[in-house]
Amino acid sequence: MIWKLRVPNLILSLMALSTCVTAEVKTPERTVHDNVITSKHDPKVHVRLPTSARYVGADRWVLFGMADCELHAFVEPDDRHSVQRLYWVQFEGYLPTKPHLHHRYDSPRHATIGDMDFYVDTWIRAADENTTAGSDSEHINALIARQGHKMPAAMMCVRLVHLLDKEKRKELMIIYAEDLAPTGLGAADLRKGGRAYDQWPHIEKGLVERAKNKIKITR
Repeated sequence: MIWKLRVPNLILSLMALSTCVTAEVKTPERTVHDNVITSKHDPKVHVRLPTSARYVGADRWVLFGMADCELHAFVEPDDRHSVQRLYWVQFEGYLPTKPHLHHRYDSPRHATIGDMDFYVDTWIRAADENTTAGSDSEHINALIARQGHKMPAAMMCVRLVHLLDKEKRKELMIIYAEDLAPTGLGAADLRKGGRAYDQWPHIEKGLVERAKNKIKITR
């Protein structure tokens, strides 16, 4: 008798959980055609990427229960399906239920693409570094893997972030990354204390310039 009473309650609980999960599963709103991402809001722009890049898909979800996150991924792979260049375009905004949250970027470096101002950050990432569960990095890695591509041993990355207004609650983030192998150096070589750390400013400068040249944005 106790089991019979619990079964309806269990079913109701599972139905409620299913409804909650479904509510969090969102369909990407931006469209992609001929390597152009069209966003009709937040911000209203066209993001054009090189024709050599292959579109590997989009994902949209609630990031860590805090932000509506939509990302689109493009790659340029070699003959072995290893990613040589990555284009990661992400539209993100904190949920109305989190009014106290604001983006906090403090990089002193900026870049202009189109007529939009972007914060600029760079770093080196090795493929064997840990990825936080549920993060946007995990989501984009899953998109790339599902298309049969794999990440190289290390990549050098530049992150470009445009904040939409003074509230700093919505952003357009673009990450451009390249395989580090053509430099002949490893991730540890270019990090602070590494044997080639003094070369990083020059390598980094070229990376940022290539990102600015490859990515086109129009209102």
